Amino acid sequence: MAVPMPNDHQPQDLTVTSAPLEPTEATVTTIVPEPNGPVGITGRAIPTFPKPQPLTSTGPAYVISMCNQKGGVGKTTTTINLGAALAEAGRKVLMVDMDPQGSLSIGLGVRGDDLTGHATVYDMLMDSQSAPASKVVMPTTVAGLDLLPANIHLSAAELRLAGEVAREYALDRALATVKDDYDFILIDCQPSLGLLTVNSLTASDGVIIPMECEYFALRGVEMLKETISKVQERLNNRLTIDGVLPTMVDARTLHTRETVQAVYDLFGEAVFHTTISRTVKFPETTKAGVSIVEQAPNSSGAIAYRNLAWELVERLDKNGAVTS
Repeated sequence: MAVPMPNDHQPQDLTVTSAPLEPTEATVTTIVPEPNGPVGITGRAIPTFPKPQPLTSTGPAYVISMCNQKGGVGKTTTTINLGAALAEAGRKVLMVDMDPQGSLSIGLGVRGDDLTGHATVYDMLMDSQSAPASKVVMPTTVAGLDLLPANIHLSAAELRLAGEVAREYALDRALATVKDDYDFILIDCQPSLGLLTVNSLTASDGVIIPMECEYFALRGVEMLKETISKVQERLNNRLTIDGVLPTMVDARTLHTRETVQAVYDLFGEAVFHTTISRTVKFPETTKAGVSIVEQAPNSSGAIAYRNLAWELVERLDKNGAVTS
């Protein structure tokens, strides 16, 4: 039995510079599963995803936003560990912290004192000439993985950007100078659909939606889809939904299975075959300021995110978005 999609919340309006258009269904990137093989929690046969082949050159980067207006669904955890898994696979990755809470930066070992006197995403958005992305970038402990850090100062960006011309393109302009230096740019969005999130979607080629497998996580999904549709229509026609990622999965419970089925009914083949199960390793690695791929490479969580990275590369390769 599928969990019914609640409809008691109406999508909030976006502030954009273009004339209003009727929203359409958000387009998605799909991949057809192989007919044989083990069956996953969505009832589909799980394809075997090969290890990504080495690249002969770097860039231009494929930009992905991790987006869900509900908090606590695994956006930051996914950004950190997917980025680390892609770097492990030989991709050069830049991660962008677009959340004023700075969770991505903290999760990669960057503390408040580390940013004293160092430019952040806020400075880059406010004046990309004085604080270009190349000077804001910080290396991480993972080879091939860099970070554009943020802290609470970013909370002032929405107010300051509100009166700017082409305010939705501030991040896109800032990232343009470093795209050729990376294969992937992953943006950790804040848990809202405000101007910072719109900036992230406008700068992106695709969206990954981490979604906790419980009933209340389904609330607001239609709002998110409509937001993505509006950005596609008005600001960024290259934007697609690259995948929906079930997180905090406990396949033993009926509720989880029903929720995953409801997500699959809504998004179809855009739902990743890879799912992320609950594990105590994730909070442990967050506290340590490292990825699970780095600290516990043979754990179930690391294997899951490694599989996700391979599946993502396979999806994008089949659709011509990323070439070797």
